[in-house]
Amino acid sequence: MTPENSPLENEEKNLEQETPSANTPAPAENAPEETLPHPEQHKEEESEEEEATEDISGFSVSEILHKLEEIVNKTDAGALAKKFSHLRQEAVHQISDETEEKKKEYLAEGNSEENFHWEHPLLAKLSGLTNIFKEKLENFHKKLEEEQQANKVKRLEIIEKLKNLYTNSTTDTNLFREIRKIKEEWASAGQVAKNEFRILNNNYFHHLNQFYSLLDLNKEYLEQEYEHNLEKRKQIIARAKELKTEPVIQKALNELQYLHKLWKEEAEPVAEEFRESTWEEFKEISNEIHERKAELVVQVEKLQNENLEKKNNIIAQIRKIAEEGKDVSHSYWQNAIRKVEDLRTEFLKTGSVPRKLSNQNWNDFKQTLRDFNSRKNNFYKNLKENQLNNLEEKLKLIQTAKDNMHSEDWETAVPLFKKLQDDWKKIGHVPRNNANKIWDEFRDACNTFFGNFREKTNAAADNWKENFKQKKALLEQLKTVTDEEGSVESIEKIKNAWNIIGKVPRDKMSINKEFNQVLRDKLRLNKINEFDLKDEGLSEDKLTDKARKIKNQIADLEGEVSKLENNLGFFSNPSRENPLLKDTFNKIDEKKEQIESLKNSLHNIINGD
Repeated sequence: MTPENSPLENEEKNLEQETPSANTPAPAENAPEETLPHPEQHKEEESEEEEATEDISGFSVSEILHKLEEIVNKTDAGALAKKFSHLRQEAVHQISDETEEKKKEYLAEGNSEENFHWEHPLLAKLSGLTNIFKEKLENFHKKLEEEQQANKVKRLEIIEKLKNLYTNSTTDTNLFREIRKIKEEWASAGQVAKNEFRILNNNYFHHLNQFYSLLDLNKEYLEQEYEHNLEKRKQIIARAKELKTEPVIQKALNELQYLHKLWKEEAEPVAEEFRESTWEEFKEISNEIHERKAELVVQVEKLQNENLEKKNNIIAQIRKIAEEGKDVSHSYWQNAIRKVEDLRTEFLKTGSVPRKLSNQNWNDFKQTLRDFNSRKNNFYKNLKENQLNNLEEKLKLIQTAKDNMHSEDWETAVPLFKKLQDDWKKIGHVPRNNANKIWDEFRDACNTFFGNFREKTNAAADNWKENFKQKKALLEQLKTVTDEEGSVESIEKIKNAWNIIGKVPRDKMSINKEFNQVLRDKLRLNKINEFDLKDEGLSEDKLTDKARKIKNQIADLEGEVSKLENNLGFFSNPSRENPLLKDTFNKIDEKKEQIESLKNSLHNIINGD
């Protein structure tokens, strides 16, 4: 449902038709020559002009509804019908624009136009405020009509009093006091219908002039009345002169309007010799003050140009944020969204701009916001695709972790799980609804493996320490062997005892390398091969069994080397300088040396050396 189809449009027409009109009286036929338009007419025309020209181009729908609500809550809401209608028209216009934007976004997503349905969240409130105001407007008209009718009766009574004052007054009547009371009553009698005010006003001034004409019979009173009114005119002129230097131009214009009202109601007539001169002086001062409107225009233009510069700067900032948002992070766009919202609020709060540039400025602002939202949406569309790819990669890591979480091949599995954890950190975000679930699965698999690893390694830690003590003793014993008689048997005994002993702590594993080095030195010293130990005097069949055994040992060592080299493949840049890989490289070198030694022994067996 769009605002164009809303029943509020019909209510708007009704509001315009029912807008209350101001009294616009005509000057009395017999009024003095300096007669100005009636002050009430000035006041109401000025009010209508202010309502019609109020600039609300920078207001949001919410701000406009707030102003409409303020009007509705006023006791004299009906008197503000034009302002209400003006604000409401802007609200309907903005709601229509937002609905059109939603429709464009809906169609841009590939949806069908006939399936589009969106209702602005503030439309119902606007309709409700309009209905309430319409009811208040009707009551206002009804009350205004009643008041105007009562005021008409009151003014007719005042005219009758005035008529009786100069036709039926007695000699003891204080004419000065009575005419002053009548003029005060007339000034405060209130408004009447526009089409009746002219007649009433002319009638009143006709009898007032008749009264003054009859005052020729009482020259003393007439002189007092003229003197009083002349003093009033001088006071009005003095105040008008002060308004010429009033810094707030609008304030000066408003007060000048009030002075004209006093001039008309309380400062006439005066003696004929002062009538023209005082009026000309007051009129000239009024013209000078009205000329200051040009200053007001200059001030408004300057302020509007400053506002235009501010708004164009805001547009440029939003455009820059959007352009810099290409191929950046989620955090950038989250910060960008907050910044743009602040800039949007600042733009709407900034005052009006020159009328001829207002539409272009507003269209540039809306287009810049659309461009920003388009870039933002494209980023998150691509981000979603990347997150799905990341999800697929992490699911592969989870499966690898689950497949190996019960492995006890610590030399292979520990580096594997460390690499899995490093890879997990390198992979980017996944869809929010999957993040916690897959992380829990991966963490559980890793915790299962490392928990098992700690349990097994802690249990063997004490035995490994004892094994180290025994191997340390054998190593020291081996170091004492020389090339004297019986040394081969000693070496064989030490080697067999060494092989029976199990693992040692990880930080003590260097003892194995040291033992093998000492063993090779002792074998070279005694000019024997490691596999010749305990093998002297073997039969033909036993030699064949030994060759088969050596081949199996070579195959096992080659498998271990292959596994160790495969473990190195889990690291992105394996190097001997890496402290974590130093032992692995040493093991590979050691096993390759053993393979070469076994191959030489196998060669000797096969060739009968």
